[in-house]
Amino acid sequence: MFGIKRLYTFMLQRFLPVFTMTFFISLFVVLMQFLWRTIDDLVGKGLSVEVLGELFFYAALTMVPTALPLAVLLASLMTFGNLGERFELTAMKASGVSLFKIMRPLIILMIFISVGAFFFQNNLLPVAQTKMWTLLFSVRQKSPEMEIPERSFYDQIPNMNLYIERKNPDTGMLYDMIIYDVTNGMDNSRVILADSGKFSFTEDKTRLFLHLYSGEMFENLRDNSMGAASKRYMPFRRENFADKQIYFAFDANFNRMDEGGMRSQYIGQNISQLRHSIDSIGQQVDSVGHIYAEELRSQSVLGIGTGRHMYGHSPSGPARQHLRHQVRAEEIDIDSVFNAPTPAMGKTYLTQALNSARRHRQEYEFKSVSLSDQARLMRRHDIEMQKKFTLSFACIIFFFIGAPLGAIIKKGGLGTPLVVSVLLFIFYFIIDNAGYKMARDGKVAVWEGIWLSSIVLLPLGVFFTYKAVGDSAVFNTDAYMNLLRRLTGRELPRSLEPKEMVMNDIEPDRALEMLIDFRQRVSHTAAAVKHSPLAKLPFSRKTAALDPAMNSLVEYLSDTRDKQLVALLNRYPFRATPRRLHSIEETTDALIEYISKNGTENKA
Repeated sequence: MFGIKRLYTFMLQRFLPVFTMTFFISLFVVLMQFLWRTIDDLVGKGLSVEVLGELFFYAALTMVPTALPLAVLLASLMTFGNLGERFELTAMKASGVSLFKIMRPLIILMIFISVGAFFFQNNLLPVAQTKMWTLLFSVRQKSPEMEIPERSFYDQIPNMNLYIERKNPDTGMLYDMIIYDVTNGMDNSRVILADSGKFSFTEDKTRLFLHLYSGEMFENLRDNSMGAASKRYMPFRRENFADKQIYFAFDANFNRMDEGGMRSQYIGQNISQLRHSIDSIGQQVDSVGHIYAEELRSQSVLGIGTGRHMYGHSPSGPARQHLRHQVRAEEIDIDSVFNAPTPAMGKTYLTQALNSARRHRQEYEFKSVSLSDQARLMRRHDIEMQKKFTLSFACIIFFFIGAPLGAIIKKGGLGTPLVVSVLLFIFYFIIDNAGYKMARDGKVAVWEGIWLSSIVLLPLGVFFTYKAVGDSAVFNTDAYMNLLRRLTGRELPRSLEPKEMVMNDIEPDRALEMLIDFRQRVSHTAAAVKHSPLAKLPFSRKTAALDPAMNSLVEYLSDTRDKQLVALLNRYPFRATPRRLHSIEETTDALIEYISKNGTENKA
């Protein structure tokens, strides 16, 4: 019992440092991906280090569900790969310790990690996502810093386009300026030309102060109350100035948004809140859909109602019979429309009917879109709830893929395990993303789409665990090449060598008896498959029955120093196939003739 405890401690000491390292490496990689996606929203905003650090901290917490399964896979691969490469795993198995017993402490650790991942997803992640997205939206709404380029239009100031020919970085003076100001609309735009100018902010950084020198300003003075006359005559004002000061609204401060709106979204809710939201949205969709259905049933078409609006419910019995007679009485002769008093009136009837149909179609299309939006929102809540469980299950699956695979590959370090981990994780990510999109769009049930990646990877984990427990060579290329050669009928030739020392002499009579008996069996098999569709196959069950006798014959005759006899034996294939029967017959006849003439003397 003490030895087992030492083994558990040994495995935990090997796994935990590697897991910690791979987790932070994976988290750094996904965090860099987040940075590249949001770099355009962060650059040029003049954000403080505290704001950026807070944003990256919450982003790192949000990326934990992506980094944790990859870290488990890579750490388990590296740990068991190192044990296999150093023959420590072989020594444990040789001492009678099974692979499951070696994995037992790590399995218990994975259970604790999975439980912790669930509580992280349910309690901590909604808070981190709420703060991250609130902070990111606040950053996106912040006005950029005043970094005005030369010889190009700058449009980061609201309702203004600015062009400068050159600027002095030491004094901040701008030269040859052109300003297009559309604060009061395009009809009342202002165009300002100045030889030089300088920008500065007010103390509260809510307004932009522009000091211009030696220029002119052109401004439209159109008034909406002028009516149609303003289309023909538009007053304007032209001003020349030597020194002019202008203020613009430009908030350069960083203002945080309220987290309340983001907290009410699906990303900021735990399981109980998500279930309550799903039930509320579902009841709303059902009630609205019921109202729409009742309106559609009770609506009359061409003056003929369905009867529900007359009786307050679906008519039955005598009421339904009375309704049928009334509908027949109210039937409209379509031809009477075309036989209107005037052709213009008939065309008017048709136009009104067509417009009414189009109006009803647009109305119900809009209602359908509103219901689809509500159903989509309900699916997003359900997806977020299902993802609370998939992370925990993915960690366990990736461990049962990585640990057996590392024991099979027996390669440690960051080379082979990293390549295998990345390939498996890309495969998992593609399936998971495809399932998420299908669930989001309503093409499959939400649980089917979100659990698709786990369902696909679970058999892979079972397969690798089964192979590792049985010490199967899953990645033995020679075994797969031999199998491919057998299936295609292109096996390698025999490579027998004459023996330097013969232990048992070959008896000629027994050898001839074995050859003749084998020759007859080959002839019967060839006649059986000659006119059969099996003759074109690379292998068949009938020809496979010749393999034991052929291999026994080769094994018995190969115990010789006769080079010519060994050369004839090398003409036998490893497996008998329909296409090789003729070659086997020829080789057998040559051996019979050779042994009959020369015997089986051991010739050097």
